[in-house]
This record gives sequence, structure tokens and C-alpha cells, in this order.
Amino acid sequence: MELNLDLNRDIPVLDWTPHLAPRTEGMKSSAIRELLKLTQQPDIISFAGGLPAPEFFPLREVEEACRYIIRKDGAKALQYSATEGYGPLKEYLATTMHKYGVPAVPDNVLLTNGSQQALDLIGKLFIDSGDYVLTGRPTYLGAIQAWNAYGARYHTVNLDDDGMVVDEMEHAYEKVLADSGKPPKFIYVLPNFHTPAGTTMPLERREQLAEIATKLNLPVVEDDPYGQLRYEGEDIPPICTFIPERTIYLGTFSKIMAPGLRLGWIVCPEVLMKRFVQAKQGCDLHTGTFVQYIANDICQRGLIKPHVRRLRQVYKERRDTMLDALAEFWPEGCSWTHPQGGLFLWARVPEPVDTTEFLKIALAEKVAYVPGVNFYPNQDGGYNAMRLNFSYSPPDIIVEGIRRLGIALKKALGY
Repeated sequence: MELNLDLNRDIPVLDWTPHLAPRTEGMKSSAIRELLKLTQQPDIISFAGGLPAPEFFPLREVEEACRYIIRKDGAKALQYSATEGYGPLKEYLATTMHKYGVPAVPDNVLLTNGSQQALDLIGKLFIDSGDYVLTGRPTYLGAIQAWNAYGARYHTVNLDDDGMVVDEMEHAYEKVLADSGKPPKFIYVLPNFHTPAGTTMPLERREQLAEIATKLNLPVVEDDPYGQLRYEGEDIPPICTFIPERTIYLGTFSKIMAPGLRLGWIVCPEVLMKRFVQAKQGCDLHTGTFVQYIANDICQRGLIKPHVRRLRQVYKERRDTMLDALAEFWPEGCSWTHPQGGLFLWARVPEPVDTTEFLKIALAEKVAYVPGVNFYPNQDGGYNAMRLNFSYSPPDIIVEGIRRLGIALKKALGY
């Protein structure tokens, strides 16, 4: 049968809007992802992305792992696999995290497509439209984006130099209860080298948060993407050490191996694992088998630890370079955090400067950052703040970028 199509006739255009689910109205593009499109120009110095240094990706180790895996286990590595993840890698992660204080066993570890998928799965399992999440102000933009898709609302508490001010948590809980008639779904916290603020919660505050979460009968989502990238001070036990029965812990290889592998993990109470597995099966069946084999091979050969030690040296130098440049080139009235690790610091400028509007001036000077308001779930702060990434650029580029920002700030302030 021949199909006769008149390609010249007018075809009505479908208005897709009424066919979309109402929850899509809460979806918004990531300000960081959109900004990265503008900073691809080679003459722009970008402090905007949370990018690891590409010149230190373990290229040789990944190439060796690929060759070995194809020769030894190629058919298995290219096949479908279990939703829970590759057994040997789960065992490695459980053993490693247990030494760090995370109460993990292989059965309560789930491999995900980066920790961003973990955040999405948490939204899928816990958040109905109108539900509240307790978090800091500011907080991680990727979590906001993931949970906005499920209709989340946010009640926030302040951050100080020691991270989330947990003394405000009970009042925030009561406010949510009064506003919505039901408690918040969970507390979201980034205790190590907070993004964007760069702060680290001390031991006493972690213990206090664990006590409050227990008293209020709330779960805790502990997001720890940078925990292994500490440049000074001693490691502090994670919050899940104190309340493993009510904590969902998130980790990732993105910052310590390579973000392009898209490999993260969830550690949760075993009673929750079935739910996470079911939710993930509906998304993608399982995380890529081959990338799990690659990560496992690198870890099992003992190559990840020296690689992380090297990253610590490099990123510490870059952090120190940025801190020194800020002190040298920025005008009076500016301030910034001194992160003990991670990839970012949080800078504040005098209040007459709105960092969203100022970004246009900065881009004209060929330098970029992320305006602070993007990290406030309710858009109620951060107008004179910015997040600066120090891991991506080498020291000479960091100095030049901070110098350019200093020039632009002085112009904006009328110096």
C-alpha cells in the first residue's frame, strides 16, 4: 500500500502545554548549566562550574582498566546487570566508607548515575507536591532543581562559619508544622566543605543535629560529594555515624575520579533499599555496567588513593592561590570563606552590588561566577554573594580571573 502524503499542506502545530504534567511548571533550568554555555568561549575565565581539573583525570588508569576489562570480562561488562550495582564495587565502597565512619555493608549500598540521580530518587520516594524540606540558606542548587520537579517547598535555616545553624532547626520544624499541618519530610545537609558556602560542620554541631533529628523523628539526607578532598584539619565523623537508622548518605566518584563516568552511590537503612531499587528500575534499570567495572578496577588496584592524594595537593595550592589573590585585588568591604576542602569558596561584596546584575559587567571583563541568589531555595538572599570555583583553573589563571573581578568590582563601587 502506497502512502500518499501532501507535504505542502498546512499541518496544525500541537500546543504541548496542556498535555504536560502540572509538576513540570516547577522545573527550571540549572543556572550553572546555563551559565556554562556562556563560558565556553576560550577567552573567558570561568569560576562558575563545579569542575574538577581535567589535566588530572586518571586517563592512563582508565585506559588500562578498559583494556583489562574487555580482555577478561568483556561480555559481562557490556551486558545488563543488577539494579543494586556491581557486587565487588559495592564491597569496596562498604569497606572504605566503614573506615570513614559510614555504617555501610554491601547490601545497603546502591550505585547511581552520579549523586544527582540519588537526589532525584529521594525526591521520587519522599516528596509530594507541597511537602517541605528543611535545609540551609544557601544550599546546593542541584538538590533544589531535583526536588522542585516533585513540587517541594523549603524552610531554611541560616548558615554561619560552622555550617548549618542547627539551633534554628526546632523553630523551623514548628513553623512548617504550623504552615502545612504536617512535618517536613527530611533535613538536607552538606556537612563537609558545603557547596556553595565552603563551610564545614564541627563534631559538636553534627552530634547536635543528630539529637534534634531523633527528637523530631526526621530523616536526614547527608550529601558528601567532597568529603575526601580535605586540605587541612582532621576528618570529622559523618552525621550517619550517630544516627545510621535515619540517615541517607550520598557519595560520588565525580570529584575524585572523573565526572564523565556519572557514578555515585547511596547508603541507606536496608529497610529503604527495596524502595530505592524499585524507583531506580523505573528510571534506567541500572547504572552502566562498564563504568562500574572501570571504577572497581581502579579502586581494587589501589590506584584511587594516590590519585586523591595528588588532587588534594593540587586543589590546596589552587585554593590558597585564590585566597591570596582575593586579599590582594579585591576592594575593602568584601569577605569570603576559608574552606578546609572541596572545590568552592563563598564571597560577599558590598550590598550596593547585586551579583546577578554585576555578572554582566564581569562577563564583559571576561570572567564568570555563579550569583549567590541561585543557591537560595526561596530566592530570599544571596544578592551580594557569589560562588567561586578554584579547582578547575591553574594558579596563574586564578590570579588573573580574580584580578579582573577586582577591577570590575572597583568600577561598580565607584573607586
